[in-house]
Amino acid sequence: MATYVLCHGAWGGSWSWIRVARALREAGHDVFTPSYTGIGERSHLASADVDLSTHIQDVLGVIRYERLDEFVLVGHSYGGMVITGVADKVWRNISRIVYLDAFLPENGQSLNDLTGPERTQATLDVANQKGDGWRVPRPEGSVSASLSDADREWILTLSVDQPLGTFTQKLDTQNNHLKIPEKIYVLATENKGTPFYQFAERTQAREDWTNFDLPTHHHLQVSMPQETADIISGVI
Repeated sequence: MATYVLCHGAWGGSWSWIRVARALREAGHDVFTPSYTGIGERSHLASADVDLSTHIQDVLGVIRYERLDEFVLVGHSYGGMVITGVADKVWRNISRIVYLDAFLPENGQSLNDLTGPERTQATLDVANQKGDGWRVPRPEGSVSASLSDADREWILTLSVDQPLGTFTQKLDTQNNHLKIPEKIYVLATENKGTPFYQFAERTQAREDWTNFDLPTHHHLQVSMPQETADIISGVI
């Protein structure tokens, strides 16, 4: 049996992993699903000082205090930024790293660098207009209409504003995540206009990566939890 650390996306929280975590635990695995500072049940800690490095330290803290010597590290969406930073510090302890429709940054890049100037400006504008200059609400249309009404309500009612610094801080990394033996990229293919295709194309060109496509929306851990769990655990 293995140990899994699942890192959620922007506006999310530990709650977003409930279905995948259940599937992994039913298979006998240990699963940790930390919520970042200012997000989910830790939303009361949100402030303008929270940035990407804060969230990286959140996950590193779980790894340290739970004494995780060998584990699989998984990131969804913005969580790709987080796991890249985490892996840079503890890559020797990671047997497999999995990017689930996630950002795959290089050294010196922020999430905003990877979304293009129009989306970056929209993020800055909404933070100034609705978030006191530092909070970013979940964008309209970011939850697929193909989700059930119940699942849409679940995601939308539990989503909280994301601290802007998590999108603007540039990652300082030695690219140690590329030294991990097993590297997996999973692309959700429902929406052809996402920024995640660029990362899938990059990893598809590398022999040391394994790629999967899932015919669903960005919240693949909600709509296809068993398939997601099977990919994470190496069943398929």
